[in-house]
Amino acid sequence: MTSSNGPAVSREEFDALFEAVQAWGRWTPADRGAWNRVTPEHMRRAAARVRSGAAVPLARPWDTEPAPDNPRPALHHMTDLGDVEPPEPAVHKDFLAADYHGKGLSHLDALSHAAYRGRLYGGRAAHEVIDAAGAHYGAVGALGPLVTTGVLLDLPAVLGTAWLEPGQAVHAEDIAAAEEALRVTIGEGDAVLLRSGSLRRRAERGAWDTGAASAGLHVDAVPWLAERGIALLGGDGDNDVRPSPVDGVHSPVHVLALTAMGVPLLDNLDLEALSAATAEAGRHTFLLVVAPLNVPRGTGSPVTPVAVL
Repeated sequence: MTSSNGPAVSREEFDALFEAVQAWGRWTPADRGAWNRVTPEHMRRAAARVRSGAAVPLARPWDTEPAPDNPRPALHHMTDLGDVEPPEPAVHKDFLAADYHGKGLSHLDALSHAAYRGRLYGGRAAHEVIDAAGAHYGAVGALGPLVTTGVLLDLPAVLGTAWLEPGQAVHAEDIAAAEEALRVTIGEGDAVLLRSGSLRRRAERGAWDTGAASAGLHVDAVPWLAERGIALLGGDGDNDVRPSPVDGVHSPVHVLALTAMGVPLLDNLDLEALSAATAEAGRHTFLLVVAPLNVPRGTGSPVTPVAVL
């Protein structure tokens, strides 16, 4: 594994990679993308993996404090303190809001989230289907819940380190080595979660600007995942190594996954408890449940995925 994001990838090389992994026109409905891979049989097999019944939530806390990696913090304030006279009962209410497509909140990216050269997954022109009212194609409401087999690729555990350093790229050979070391086989319809240990590093060394430097996938790992036919990709960062190795494309893994392959993304997960749970169980596969909010025309959703071992 390299200590940096590796050699630069030209725009021409990236475009060729986009064409190589492109899966436009493969499924109906199109705006569910690779989630169409998950059949009732996939769900039954995933449920059969449950042994202890331990449920591990994978979301970060709702963060209302500004930080270098959370410049637009979430909002939480009380709207009713229960101090109104009876009738009983006294009630307490609160308000939540978030600009969740950032670095501080666990969320799901729907297929409308990223366009490349003006096109969304399936070739739809973004300017024709996304306007001030939201996304009229590829919205999060089209996805619905996902129940499938989750696979944790715990890179620090494989390498015997506490975390990957910011800017450290995960290449195709690293994923293959992790699969072998952890004795897992990624299959069609699976959800792949990549742990870099970023939250442990943050807890021990403090927050930093993860938009400028973060561990994550190099674009050369994407064809390997495409060949396996995954349905979902996630991580404890935003999946892309930063700085980007591709000239002029700041989030190339987002482009390849969402726009070319139709694979939704889970960003900014908390995988620390899952790392401990899978290590204790001696297995890195589990039942994964992802239930996004049903937001009409939304480009994604805050979400708390749950792994069940």
